Amino acid sequence: MNSDTIAAIATFPGNAGINIIRISGDDALSIAEKIFVKKGRKTGEGNNLKPRYLHYGHVQDNQGKIIDEVLLSYMKGPNTYTREDVVEINCHGGVISAKKILETVLLMGCRPAERGEFTKRAFLNGRIDLTQAEAVIDIINSKTDSSHAISMNHLEGRLSKEINNIIEKIMDILANIEVNIDFPEYDEDEITISDAKEFCEEILNKIDKLISTADTGKIFKEGIKTVILGKPNVGKSSLMNFLLNENRAIVTEIPGTTRDTIEEYVNIKGIPLRIIDTAGIRDTEDTVEKIGVEKALSKVDEADLVMMLFDSSRELEAEDEKILQYIQNKKTIYIKNKTDLENKLNLSGYEDIEKEAINISVVNNQGLDEIIEKLSSMFFEGAINIENELIINSARHKNLLINAKNSIDEVLKSINNGMTIDFVEIDLKETMENLGLIVGKSVSDDLVDKIFNEFCIGK
Repeated sequence: MNSDTIAAIATFPGNAGINIIRISGDDALSIAEKIFVKKGRKTGEGNNLKPRYLHYGHVQDNQGKIIDEVLLSYMKGPNTYTREDVVEINCHGGVISAKKILETVLLMGCRPAERGEFTKRAFLNGRIDLTQAEAVIDIINSKTDSSHAISMNHLEGRLSKEINNIIEKIMDILANIEVNIDFPEYDEDEITISDAKEFCEEILNKIDKLISTADTGKIFKEGIKTVILGKPNVGKSSLMNFLLNENRAIVTEIPGTTRDTIEEYVNIKGIPLRIIDTAGIRDTEDTVEKIGVEKALSKVDEADLVMMLFDSSRELEAEDEKILQYIQNKKTIYIKNKTDLENKLNLSGYEDIEKEAINISVVNNQGLDEIIEKLSSMFFEGAINIENELIINSARHKNLLINAKNSIDEVLKSINNGMTIDFVEIDLKETMENLGLIVGKSVSDDLVDKIFNEFCIGK
């Protein structure tokens, strides 16, 4: 348990129905008693704050001046979020009341909470493990129903349970191996090479299955990083506005209107996209536009997907072909815009592109469904049951699983090369250590601090 008491505003700052000031630690109740007066009582009479009740009254500053009418709840540890005594003060929404109450709380002997410190205490005090703690921030940052469902599965402990089950099996086999090493006089081994091989293959299948979900999990968590690319005035900004269903980018008939990248997040029928509108790709002497073109090309290198836009009312030009050469190794959706006008585009030299290109008319709101269908087939093969499937969505988890997989591979190589059973012990321990880091076993203080620094203050 932590010895000091912390406090923070737990709600988003600004005008709202309510704000919540959260206090956690040994002195939470005594601080509440100093600043809170129940309705109908006078200062100094005592409040008799029963746990798990809402108490109506007001908060006063250290001069006895009333700050606000509030509802106060007191929750006694260890049956709380942090496993410490917790007090939450619900005041009126707005910046001033919450700020004044927090200032008064801090004057009574506690310190401001750091980023994610309430959840960090929940982890350090054993209420949740590291995967569940990471799920909290993922839930807060969720932008789609699917990303929220994946994170809820993690918060409920499904990933922890799977990882811990593997760790327990490794511990069982290691215990048997150590018996074999320590007591070689027994003629019959408790575990054989064939047993170890069968076990490792089973573990490898489980780890491979989790790793295989990582790309899907990353997409739902971060969105498909999508760059809209094309020569000037083909309708890139119009397409972005079409996808966002709002006038986010400036659209004119003047080539080179977009000079910088514009990035937005959108959820289209459950598919999350991080859309980047870019400057038109062309040779230019304009210094500012040239910088925009360079930035556009750099964004292509980072992209998960390129939407290559043609103007079907114009002939294929050298600028189009230059872009096609640049993106030939990228996942690309080819789109022919302005199909409401006379078609002058000839892609006979690019038969594959001609076959798969999607015809759209942003002006007539035509073609969005075809783009979404193409997206789904490119990134989500088959039906994904988010509610029932265990999907990982963290690069940290993926890297540790890959490390664990590599260690298991080494075990199998040793077995296939005819090594005795004691040679597999080191690699099995490495597997267990990597899996343990996922759920927070033997994790370094620096890593813990890094993870919780991504949280907001108050959570």
